[in-house]
Amino acid sequence: MSKLKNAVVGQSGGPTTVINASLAGVISEYLSKENCGTIYGAVNGIKGVLRGDLLELNSTFSTKDNIELLMQTPSSFLGSCRYRLKTDTDDEIKKIVSFFCEKDIGYFFYIGGNDSMDTVMRMSSICAEHDIKVIGIPKTIDNDLIGTDHCPGYGSCAKYIATVVSEMAQDAGCYDIKNVLIVEIMGRNAGWLTASSALARDEKISAPDLIYLPERAFDEEKFLFDIRQKLLNQDTVIVAVSEGIKFADGTYVAEDSQENKKDMFGHGQLGGAGKKLEMLVKMRLGIKVRSVELNIPQRCASHNASLTDVTEAFRCGCEAVDAALSGESGKMITMLRANEPEYNISYDALDISKIANGEKIVPDSYINEAGNDVTDEFVKYASPLIMGERNIIYKNGIPAHIIR
Repeated sequence: MSKLKNAVVGQSGGPTTVINASLAGVISEYLSKENCGTIYGAVNGIKGVLRGDLLELNSTFSTKDNIELLMQTPSSFLGSCRYRLKTDTDDEIKKIVSFFCEKDIGYFFYIGGNDSMDTVMRMSSICAEHDIKVIGIPKTIDNDLIGTDHCPGYGSCAKYIATVVSEMAQDAGCYDIKNVLIVEIMGRNAGWLTASSALARDEKISAPDLIYLPERAFDEEKFLFDIRQKLLNQDTVIVAVSEGIKFADGTYVAEDSQENKKDMFGHGQLGGAGKKLEMLVKMRLGIKVRSVELNIPQRCASHNASLTDVTEAFRCGCEAVDAALSGESGKMITMLRANEPEYNISYDALDISKIANGEKIVPDSYINEAGNDVTDEFVKYASPLIMGERNIIYKNGIPAHIIR
């Protein structure tokens, strides 16, 4: 059997706890082929490809130990980027294709979210002319990629959020005074992460008591009324809010606290909704109130990763390699949930044109009528995604990571 062409894998967008598990899946599956060539890592995603900055991965990951370390290492091992290929011409893509041909590259795997899938779509058409297979691998804590039941990265982030909310509820509830804790959680237009805070609840923990998602218009007076009603029967109220909550006119609650900076994909930089609501509660209700912005730890707490999430992320990487080697291109690996009582996932490859530049928001059936909580249907959807824990490898008392 002839030797396989070489492969390139890149990582893009905001990191997740399990983006390296998908990378491990790609590397492991490709190197498992007896006739494999060289697999390269693109340093800082598509930007690294443009400047010819590739890292040979065969030697580093020839041992199972390093693959295991990679799977528990947070962030993007290869480095990431937020870069949109120039849309006025195809010059950058043609430059990439020429470089790939020089390096005898036959397969390009790109791990990322919505914006990364736009890159996959744009590259796949021109790469097809040179028999270079291009496959997207889903990655986003926001869980907003369409075409897939959920996204690798979401389950671990949801597990972290539920864990922290549960712990903060214990801390905030130890005093016999009226108080409010507002927890701001990532999510620009889709409230999947904030919704996951509901997974903190059990038969003895009611927190979070209120949940506000960007899918519903935010009303300050109703927000204050909701808190007052909760305080009638309890001393502590825990509130979970998405960073992207907005008023009925579409203005973000946090907008005037930002400089309205946008990245090259046109996304505004949010953050500060919790602090604004803290000031509102303090001024209008006159009780003890504190806000917490979970921020970056949401996406990098590898010590608290969901085993389900890690396993699925790894499998997505493997499926991408198998799809490319079978001749597929211009597609993204998707996960399909079986309609049966027990949680069960199968994998497929969906045409990238049906995914790129779309956005999956939390459906109405997952949000209660009052717009201040989620439904049992959401809990049923999200609960399996946070299950299980890996056996973490420690060094000097902290989780060990592999460094490039």
